[in-house]
Amino acid sequence: MNKKTFILAFMTIIIWGSTFAAIRASLHGGYSSGHLVLTRFLIASGAFALYALLPGTKFGLPKKEDLIKILVLGWIGITVYHTGITFGEQTVGAGATAMIVASAPIFTAIIAIFALNEYPSFFGWIGLGIGFIGIFLITLGTTGSGFSLSSGALLIVIATIATSIFFVFQKTLLPKYRPVELTAYFTWAGTLPLLIFSPGLFDTIQGATLEAHLAAIYVGVFPAAIAYVLWAVALSSGKAGAVTSMMYIEPVFAILVAWVWLKELPSLLSVAGGVIAISSVLLVNIFERRRRTAN
Repeated sequence: MNKKTFILAFMTIIIWGSTFAAIRASLHGGYSSGHLVLTRFLIASGAFALYALLPGTKFGLPKKEDLIKILVLGWIGITVYHTGITFGEQTVGAGATAMIVASAPIFTAIIAIFALNEYPSFFGWIGLGIGFIGIFLITLGTTGSGFSLSSGALLIVIATIATSIFFVFQKTLLPKYRPVELTAYFTWAGTLPLLIFSPGLFDTIQGATLEAHLAAIYVGVFPAAIAYVLWAVALSSGKAGAVTSMMYIEPVFAILVAWVWLKELPSLLSVAGGVIAISSVLLVNIFERRRRTAN
């Protein structure tokens, strides 16, 4: 992973790490799960539409042969993933949700082997293993609502597999489109099925708190729009498995934000797991860089 890819992926992970606490804040402030996921992607869709209409912006249409693939990936990566996360967080804490999602690099690495013929190096496999240990320790040490194999946790696991599929097959389209264009197509495609949650949306918006509104706007503009573009750029210049391994450190930021914002305090075991997760990412990148230099 080169320096540019690492920085873009790292910026994305910081933004995504704040998402889970923001979702919980909106749910606690009066939004239902369905109305929240619809609101954030109406905001994200609107942001991309405004960008596309800016003077001088070259924003084309998808190629006909890619239309079905874009629609399906939009449904998987946006509709399924974010619906699963948002409904799952009704019963699973922000930190625990991030830890489940952080298992995505394992699914992505496995899928990338078959879909992209991307085989992790020896140190890549070691890094994945160490990262998984770190995530496991964070999970064991999570306080608050904690982690259990509840229906909410199952929804988040399904969402994690969905986003892994999305990351891998998104990469196959990046050579044909600019990252911002492709992200907009996915967002618009994934927002359409979410309209099923539109009944009662206006009443929810009227009854929600200011904090809930601000959190909904934030997750619509930053994690749902800007961060996805940054991630697409990172994917376009790096291997899917290597870039997605950065998600191992996402729970660290999620726990910190949840600690400050929601008063969900992490345990010492969670902190230890976070250190291990960060170390796994550093390990992969350091040894991969040395291997490229040696070659």
